[in-house]
Amino acid sequence: MPVDVFAAEGVPAWYFEHHPFGRIPAFEHDGFRLFETSAIARYVDEAFDGPSLQPTESRDRARMNQMIGMLDAYGYRAMVWDVAVERLEKAEPDEELIAGGFAQAETVLKVLTSLKAQGPWLVGEQLTLADLHAAPIIAYFVKVSEGQKLLAEFPDIRDWYARIAARPSFVRTEKVG
Repeated sequence: MPVDVFAAEGVPAWYFEHHPFGRIPAFEHDGFRLFETSAIARYVDEAFDGPSLQPTESRDRARMNQMIGMLDAYGYRAMVWDVAVERLEKAEPDEELIAGGFAQAETVLKVLTSLKAQGPWLVGEQLTLADLHAAPIIAYFVKVSEGQKLLAEFPDIRDWYARIAARPSFVRTEKVG
């Protein structure tokens, strides 16, 4: 059931049964509950039919996990909250916070470029959880014109983003979101 964790009245009390910290996402499948994006993504990949989104080779899988961890630790807050939400949602955006977010975003994009393997996707020839994890973060970031300009300075990541943003599933998700 959808929940607006940003609603003026706050997080509904019932939601804390699904996520003890009142954050998103939370997931339930046949009575099995999970919270935290990485745990949910890995479970969905393994529990449902379809091509695997996790490389079988240990180094590729480690690289995928490194990218996801780096984005969680250093990219998400800076690119989504400090830049996109601050610039797009606040009546009086905190320009200092935005500037810090852009500085961090530049480092994230440099590192992501250095970690990206040859091929169309972040880990090479196979679409992985790293691609699906990075895509919405970049999507929010480029809603800000300065985010588009910064991304353009990283052609490998810019081109990767164009590929993933053109996928039918991404287009459908973008329309819903």
